[in-house]
Amino acid sequence: MNLHSLSKMFSLLPLVLLFPLCPASPLSPEAANAGVASINPATNGKPASEGTTSFDGQSLAAIAAAPAPAAVMASSASISQTGWTVTVDSAQSGNPGTNAIDGSTTTFWHTEFSPVLAPLPHQIIVDMKSNSLVGSITYLPRQDGSSNGNIGEHVISLSTDGTTFTTVAFGTYIDDATLKTTTFTPTTARYVKLQALTEAGNRGPWTSCAELNIYTAAGPAPPALSAGKGAWGPTIDFPLVPVSAAIEYSSGNLLVWSSYNPSTFGGSNLVQTITATYNIGAGTVTSALVTNTGHDMFCEGLSINFNGQVIATGGNTDAATSFYDSPSNAWNKGATMNIPRGYQAQATTSTGNAFVIGASWSGGQGGKNGELYNPTANTWTLLGGCPVAPMLTADAQGVYRADNHGWLFGWKNAYVFQAGPSKAMNWYGTSGGGSQTAAGTRAADTDSMCGNAAMYDAVNGKILTVGGSPDYQQSNATSNAHIITIGTPPAAPTVVTIGNMAYQRAFANSVILPDGTVFIPGGQVFANPFSDATAQLTPELFNPATNTFTQMAPQAIPRTYHSVAVLLPDGSVGSGGGGLCGTCATNHYDMEIYRPPYFFTTTGALATRPTISSVSVASIKVGGTFTVTTGGAVTSFSIIRLSSTTHTVNTDQRRIALTPSATTGTTYTLTIPTDPGIALPGVWYIFALAGGVPSVSKTLKITLT
Repeated sequence: MNLHSLSKMFSLLPLVLLFPLCPASPLSPEAANAGVASINPATNGKPASEGTTSFDGQSLAAIAAAPAPAAVMASSASISQTGWTVTVDSAQSGNPGTNAIDGSTTTFWHTEFSPVLAPLPHQIIVDMKSNSLVGSITYLPRQDGSSNGNIGEHVISLSTDGTTFTTVAFGTYIDDATLKTTTFTPTTARYVKLQALTEAGNRGPWTSCAELNIYTAAGPAPPALSAGKGAWGPTIDFPLVPVSAAIEYSSGNLLVWSSYNPSTFGGSNLVQTITATYNIGAGTVTSALVTNTGHDMFCEGLSINFNGQVIATGGNTDAATSFYDSPSNAWNKGATMNIPRGYQAQATTSTGNAFVIGASWSGGQGGKNGELYNPTANTWTLLGGCPVAPMLTADAQGVYRADNHGWLFGWKNAYVFQAGPSKAMNWYGTSGGGSQTAAGTRAADTDSMCGNAAMYDAVNGKILTVGGSPDYQQSNATSNAHIITIGTPPAAPTVVTIGNMAYQRAFANSVILPDGTVFIPGGQVFANPFSDATAQLTPELFNPATNTFTQMAPQAIPRTYHSVAVLLPDGSVGSGGGGLCGTCATNHYDMEIYRPPYFFTTTGALATRPTISSVSVASIKVGGTFTVTTGGAVTSFSIIRLSSTTHTVNTDQRRIALTPSATTGTTYTLTIPTDPGIALPGVWYIFALAGGVPSVSKTLKITLT
């Protein structure tokens, strides 16, 4: 199959996930080097073959194509339809529910439209006649050329008795005829229910289905809730591959986006971005096409400013700036950057500006020195004193990859600390014309491209760094871990090497949790874009009290290249995406929700969570004092800055532990740190904790003045 000829299609033919849960092993470069495209240092910055024989520098011949629907449905994991029965809420004469389980793609179930037009919602329940450990389903829309009845918003639930059903997945499917796969936490079930809440194209209140197949789980049942490993589920289906994500502060919803197209970034028209919003409270997913900013925001720099606005810069449209305003639910166009970029690092400074540096993936190669965006004035200023050269890695592909995905942290006095991925660290001053000061090396660590860095204790300047690989791709990842402590810039930080993670990881993500631990899902032992080979399905939890890592419950879906992870308002984590490679086998249009161990007691019951009744202020100046009233006694508080994340990078998240200075009943007095480099202004979650169990968060806006 010629992937290039298909890469502009709007969706893939998904592959049922058949991945082992055992730790993956590193590969030799000879075993996995399927051919990294040679780089052409021309004005476009990308390989000369990009868009013809390569995808993001990876040879198209090395990217596995998705199998045909018939091959998926006939896979060894497919549970035989023999003996199955179905129950449907409605059926048109000649299109009975049994057509959905007859093994034929030419017949289909269709709800009644004549003489009576049956209204939504609709449902089909399959009785497999015996229990199985179920891990996924596939839904094949009708294949006769009509789109009427394609399922959009949906809910998937399982049951052992046909009476009590448990939701394992929900979301929205893309409106096309391709096979849809939904994978979820392995669950024992006899009955599978697919509910259609909307028709994907809003053409009418119909539902149709050519084939509904059910598959055994790839791995074992999850560990018991009493095991202290946390739990996964449900799965959220998106009508795109979520490559970037940010929290909408005014609603608490999750905003995600892909590129100009829901399934690929190749061949971009450079003028639009497809987004989706997960309404956490309503449990719904909606999609929107953003055209007014003329910006394909794939491979952008990303950060959240003092007002909670999401700022996206460069990427496929390499000099553009767009910003998202949560209250108005609108994207707006910003000023054009001086230097076009893609895959840049970007961080909010203590003065409220956005600092960007690096990014030779697009817009030409090399010389991607720092510049500063003032969101108030809507202006970009070059910083001649902030050269990119000191932070380059020694990547095998040269500067095309060597200046990508910097680990940046806005800090005191308008400085930005660059912790990686190069083993060399640097301070960048953003005042005046800018400055750069070498900050030593990250102990004996290698260059760690596509690793992670997280400021889990901002008051004490503590940064955890984990994983990454010496080269961007075709490179074995490391399991290395370090604690960097930064102080008054530009003084050299201290670096302590701690015990390694259990697993090597590149393309993983890290999420700071309310209790100060850091959750690390996904990644790959051998960094190989658009492949799920050597995927790490078992996440780890870093404990800062002991500087150790503990393995958590495995996730069902590989999260490798182009995956994201983000802290949600209730203290759970969304881990999703991966792929965005057209008709490849590794596009993941979904997100799994992880509930950390603090959600459960030692017996496996749901933990009693503290509650926040009220916060005395909606916004507060750095150094200010406020009160929080809770529904009962609590032991501590923490605040975590809201996140924006893409391509393993999240420069926004940081955590501050708050100790009450006074307590009156269940009203606690708290004080924000005085330095805006520590308590970086913007919108923060505030959590109350009782015995390590966090409340659902409230939000608090920290201001500079």
